[in-house]
Amino acid sequence: MEDRTQQLLRSPPGLLLLKMATPNAVAFVVQSAVSMAEVWFIGLLGTKALASIALAFPLLMLIQTMSGGAAGGAVTSSIARSLGAGDRARAAQLIWHALAIAVLGAAAFLLVFVFFGQDLLAFLGGRGDVLEQAVSYCMVLFVGGLFIWLMGVVSAIFRGMGDMKLPAMLMIASAFIQVPLSGVLVLGLFGVPAMGIVGAAISAVVTGLLISTLMLIVLARPGRVIQLNVHAIRFSRALFRDILKVALPASLSPLLTITIILSLTAMVATFGEAALAGYGIGSRIEFLLIPLVFGIGAAMTSLVGVSIGAGDIARAERVGWIGSAFAAGLAGTVGVVLALFPEAWIYAFTTDKATFEVARDYIRIVGPFFGFQGLGLSLYFASQGAGTVTWPIIATIVRVIIAVAGGWALAFWFDLGVQGVFMAAAAAMTTFGVMIAISLKLGAWRGRV
Repeated sequence: MEDRTQQLLRSPPGLLLLKMATPNAVAFVVQSAVSMAEVWFIGLLGTKALASIALAFPLLMLIQTMSGGAAGGAVTSSIARSLGAGDRARAAQLIWHALAIAVLGAAAFLLVFVFFGQDLLAFLGGRGDVLEQAVSYCMVLFVGGLFIWLMGVVSAIFRGMGDMKLPAMLMIASAFIQVPLSGVLVLGLFGVPAMGIVGAAISAVVTGLLISTLMLIVLARPGRVIQLNVHAIRFSRALFRDILKVALPASLSPLLTITIILSLTAMVATFGEAALAGYGIGSRIEFLLIPLVFGIGAAMTSLVGVSIGAGDIARAERVGWIGSAFAAGLAGTVGVVLALFPEAWIYAFTTDKATFEVARDYIRIVGPFFGFQGLGLSLYFASQGAGTVTWPIIATIVRVIIAVAGGWALAFWFDLGVQGVFMAAAAAMTTFGVMIAISLKLGAWRGRV
């Protein structure tokens, strides 16, 4: 077992987690800023453009969470467990299996959108120009989706080796490409034709192409724990199974989370374009918690995976509790601050009074519960490292039921309107975090529950 893996197994977990999570957290904060910058550019185009991106944004997040979260977390877990067991040859073979899964995942997403995408966006409330813009954005996104998948999966390979710095540095570097490019393409600066929200999709794809290519070049160079080597191309069912046994059940979590957002989007859309645009601003803040918490969760996946591979379950659980406390504190602080001072940031994205009021209602109702989102999400990523995601999936299913059924009941049965939808979202978020934490306390990683 090489020295880096030994360090992951023996260093104090709190300090090690903080050291590994810091570059990730910084990188994902920067990525969050990129996302908000794009909303600002699009907000300059008016309420219809904001409504269009509100429809399309969940699908962008689905690609990112499936590639970097579900598949990526499974790849990190599999490689980390192999290195924890001292099997570097197996870890090197897993690289090619991970890349194959990225290609297949991107192709599957494209096919599904081609056949069902427009109908889905129309079902969510898209009409006329709003629907047309959302469809155009998503088509560009899914055609170039391979590069977004590669960014997520190749980053996960580095994290499986315990290398958090390189993917973090490249993510930060990508911001200096994506933000200016989005501004130019969305608004039509420097003589470039204005492309509207489609420009943001092109920017995301181009950035993915550049960064994923650079990561693959670095991965192929010698000097790392494992590297991309043609001599390691030996596909086997056992290695695909090792990744997919975590990736497939874990993929239910982002799918179910997107189901919540899409269902709530459809309900909010019945209250008009301004409500949809306001919810789009507020829900994007919630979605930004995913990459923010992932900064901590990715380190947890790696450390838990190495510990499980080495048979040290007690250390894995300590990492889970320490990391989830960090994540809950970070997400909770963000939610409370935004809820206390909505005027300080919402007006940056819209000057429409009706849109502002909906976004303000959302953050005031849901924001104080963001800490439970951080708690649940971080333990979801850690559970991937442990190779068992049963309870996170159960908790997510319960969250869907509470959010969708509760949102409909409060909004239309109790006549609370759009605020009722937000109340149900807050209750669902709280239940999600508490359930996963209880399952870990009862020994989910030890097979007791």
